[in-house]
Amino acid sequence: MTSGVGAPTRASISARTLRTDRWWLPPLLTNLGLFAFVAYATVRSFMGKWYWVEDYGYLTPFYSPCLSESCLPGSSHFGTPLPELPGWIPLGFVALPFLLGFRLTCYYYRKAYYRSVWQSPPACAVAEPHASYSGETRLPLIVQNAHRYFFYVALLVSVVNTYDAVVALTHGLGVGNLVLLTNVVLLWAYTLSCHSCRHIAGGRLKHFSKHPVRYRAWTLVSKLNVHHMRLAWTTLGTLVLTDLYVMLVASGAISDLRIF
Repeated sequence: MTSGVGAPTRASISARTLRTDRWWLPPLLTNLGLFAFVAYATVRSFMGKWYWVEDYGYLTPFYSPCLSESCLPGSSHFGTPLPELPGWIPLGFVALPFLLGFRLTCYYYRKAYYRSVWQSPPACAVAEPHASYSGETRLPLIVQNAHRYFFYVALLVSVVNTYDAVVALTHGLGVGNLVLLTNVVLLWAYTLSCHSCRHIAGGRLKHFSKHPVRYRAWTLVSKLNVHHMRLAWTTLGTLVLTDLYVMLVASGAISDLRIF
């Protein structure tokens, strides 16, 4: 190695690290958390059932928007411009790739899986196993530069999810409505706390005093941005819980508690 910890100017230490604490625990927990979500989301996306509760208008976010003729009657809030799909294509395939791209290129998630999955590096003062580093200048990491474009699509999907939650309210109010609304609010918080949103709000401005509206927006987004990591994990949890609740109600495993 001619760079990093193996550079000629660095101290020659054969041990990977001199740390004696449990530095490996955060990367391990991150790996387990990401793996659990990916496994659940993959299974549910390809399951093709128990995603729509007709009586209460509940539609899981994993299947929204549902635009195929394969969708259950009533679950296609924006029509069915697409024909029936083979079983190997998820019904929510229109939004899922962009949402996956938005999460994968997110600044926080980059930090999370760079350290945990790629171990680059896994922790402070712990040598990484890679002999070289090319940065985000070539495939596949150059795709990280498309984050701002994934952000625009994520905004549209958030609008769609909000519409789904509002449509469900026309059937009355139940626990499922509260679950859907909570998920939507947190998804908006995560999306708007994105670094790209912060840049759009106030980036490239030389004089904040000349742009009071954008400065105010930048200030609000900056306050939200502080919680971006917490929101990134929280929304993974609320997505799973929302989908799980809709699935249990749709399958008849539980009954939705109606408020009115």
